[in-house]
Amino acid sequence: MSLAVSTVVWVAIVVAAVIGLFLLAVAAQFIKLWIQAFFARADITMFDLIGMSLRKVDPQVIVMSKIRAVQAGLTVSTREMESHYLSGGRVPNIITALIASNRANIDLSWKTATAIDLAGRDILDAVQTSVNPKVIDCPNPTSGKTTIDAVAKDGIQVKAKARVTVRANIDRLVGGATEETIIARVGEGIVTTIGSSASYKQVLENPDLISKKVLEKGLDAGTAFEILSIDIADVDVGDNIGAKLQADQAEADKRRFQAEAEKRRAMAMALEQEMAALVRENRAKVVLAEAEIPMAIAESFRKGNLGIMDYYRMKNIQADTEMRGRIGGGEERKGESGQP
Repeated sequence: MSLAVSTVVWVAIVVAAVIGLFLLAVAAQFIKLWIQAFFARADITMFDLIGMSLRKVDPQVIVMSKIRAVQAGLTVSTREMESHYLSGGRVPNIITALIASNRANIDLSWKTATAIDLAGRDILDAVQTSVNPKVIDCPNPTSGKTTIDAVAKDGIQVKAKARVTVRANIDRLVGGATEETIIARVGEGIVTTIGSSASYKQVLENPDLISKKVLEKGLDAGTAFEILSIDIADVDVGDNIGAKLQADQAEADKRRFQAEAEKRRAMAMALEQEMAALVRENRAKVVLAEAEIPMAIAESFRKGNLGIMDYYRMKNIQADTEMRGRIGGGEERKGESGQP
């Protein structure tokens, strides 16, 4: 019995030693983090650290974030941090944003901050923009355009460049439009304001008129920003678009009139050819009619309706008429040439 008892005792000692070595190894791995959390009153136990490791959560990130939150006076549980970490969120950014918003008296809850972070927005940049407003160039230089071009009612092109000062609106970050929407709306407002001006001189004399009218439109509605001011950085005169359009219209009218004139000329030539063909046709009919005269005379001779003396008198009359025609035609030509 003593041998069996001894064997059991030694087995127990070995098992206890193995367990002790395992716990010692685990403790050695997390002892530094646990000590930091303990002295910072972060309320993170050794079992919490072991559980983080088993759940594939980086204990270093959670412990350091929890220490920063406690030191800043924030109330955030370890489980909430782990949950956000496992969701793919950036816990250090969230803690930094919460600390910054707390110092700036901005109402930002853990739920809102995590939702913004998981939506793909940079919550830290949003808080910084809310505290320190940033300036957006309109148009965006990266788009390849340097000015917003519009045409006043007098046809003169005006080129403008604006600088928009915006502040992030934390409540509208989730689902709110981005900077591109602000730039597009401001550009549209500038074009509308210039286009409604009676003359380009009004725009040059009062460039602040553009910013006032654009601000009145409430362009930040539905966006993640609040527009603080719109400043016209530069206004310049461009081309005379009205004159160019009129010249292009005149050129187009000229080509249209030329086409219509060419059409009428072609129709006139076609009509002339038709008339010439009609003249030739009528002449052919006359020739055919004259060819029937000898046949009619012969028929009259056969029937006794025309005598030989009648025929000679008709021939004499024809010869006399022909002679008079020749004489009359010669005198007319002499008169035309100026001869007596």
